[in-house]
Amino acid sequence: MGGTVVASLGGVKGANAANRPKQLRMVPRFFANLGPGLVTGAADDDPSGISTYSVAGAVFGYSFLWTALVSFPLMAAVQLMCARLGMVTGRGLGGAIRLQYPRWVLWPSCLLLIVANVFNIGADLGGMADAMHMVSGIASYYWTPFFALLIASLLIWTSYSLIARIFKWLTVVLFAYVVTAFLARPDWAAVLHGTFLPHVAWTRSYMAVLVGILGTTISPYLFFWQASQEVEEDRKHGKTTVAQRHGSTNLELSVARNDVFTGMLFSNLIMFFIILTTAATLHAHGARNIETAKQASEALRPLAGNGAYLLFTLGLVGTGMLGVPVLAGSCAYAIAEAASWRGASLSKKPLRAAHFYMVIVGALAVGLALDFAGWNAVKMLFWAAVVNGVLAPPLVVLVVLLTSSKKVMGARANSRGAKVLGWICAAVMGAAALALLAT
Repeated sequence: MGGTVVASLGGVKGANAANRPKQLRMVPRFFANLGPGLVTGAADDDPSGISTYSVAGAVFGYSFLWTALVSFPLMAAVQLMCARLGMVTGRGLGGAIRLQYPRWVLWPSCLLLIVANVFNIGADLGGMADAMHMVSGIASYYWTPFFALLIASLLIWTSYSLIARIFKWLTVVLFAYVVTAFLARPDWAAVLHGTFLPHVAWTRSYMAVLVGILGTTISPYLFFWQASQEVEEDRKHGKTTVAQRHGSTNLELSVARNDVFTGMLFSNLIMFFIILTTAATLHAHGARNIETAKQASEALRPLAGNGAYLLFTLGLVGTGMLGVPVLAGSCAYAIAEAASWRGASLSKKPLRAAHFYMVIVGALAVGLALDFAGWNAVKMLFWAAVVNGVLAPPLVVLVVLLTSSKKVMGARANSRGAKVLGWICAAVMGAAALALLAT
């Protein structure tokens, strides 16, 4: 009897010992499987987004914190639809629209994306340049073309695998905003109130900020990028044709779901802490005439110290290095898929995908031209988010229709819950845009 018990205990202990390395490997495996979803979520918090969240916190205090909770399930649902679309069909969003809808739907959709993206690129480059000017003392006039050339060089002359790894590690800079929030010593009772007891003011300024938050959180360029990056992941694993990429296993879809949900949760967490930081410092001390993250960074120094100021400012540059390539890349994917260009991919050499890379360079050049043409980068950062908020609803509708179609997705079509979230997202963003116009 005793020997049996000892043997039994030894067996349990042995089993636990055997399982322990596997359990320990689960965490590294989880992070290793993060890719397009994590990068997309991090790119969502670009300088335009940071500026919008800074305005929200500085002008309205903690009252916009609730948007982080509300927008998370909506953006996660839409981004997961885009990921599934790319994985199941083997095509990006532009290619799927081209096959299912007439040209008068396809090209206006791409045009909406390009207008929003180019405006956003100019705003982000200007915001990054202003941040570096504050840190280095070198005029932003020199930093803007430097960042444009650096990003173009990365996209054109390096491999997709290297780009993916760089983007993945750049997401770490966003934790600067979490650290900054705690350095700012917020009123936690007011934080809880602003998070769980929403307050909506029917004024033009409030609606502009609300549309901006929704637009920079649920952005058109992320839809195109997410679907195309899932296709790039398949290409990286040797699936070079649409036929090879068509369809996905339950395991692949499960990994993608974890990736997307992690990326979107990460994005909204950072959004939450940026609003919290500026509410705790700028709004609490009456510095409410803040139009950009640049001004927010400068104002943080006397209120929260040099540490918070530097973290906030350098985080702005890091997020720009994530966001601008995604903006330019999603323009190229959309045009290439709509025009049915073969071999249009970041994994291809420039000479083998010349038109694709020309679109990237063109988008960066036009965005750069907006800065040098005298467009005010400080206001462009905020209004780029508002433009995204106004243009996103029709694209959300297309995404929901495509991924709910059995003709397109087969047995992988949206569940009822996913469809409900998708339509709620389109309705909420559309209503906010209409409310802005009405006020």
